Amino acid sequence: MKNILRSKEEIVEIVTMIRLNLYNHGLHYGSKEIRKKMNEEDVEPLPSERTISRILSKQGLTHQRTGHYPGDS
Repeated sequence: MKNILRSKEEIVEIVTMIRLNLYNHGLHYGSKEIRKKMNEEDVEPLPSERTISRILSKQGLTHQRTGHYPGDS
């Protein structure tokens, strides 16, 4: 099976969806777990754990949060 190279926007969307899915199922949802899941799904290019952490931070998905909330700066 040939892997499809994803755009940066698609990678952000995939990271976000995997993170929320893991969170909603009560599973570990850190960068390492997200990267492992992306590898299992054959997502290319596979971002580093640090890149995944940056994506999560920009999306407001850190510290058990599920996104940006009113009043966030």
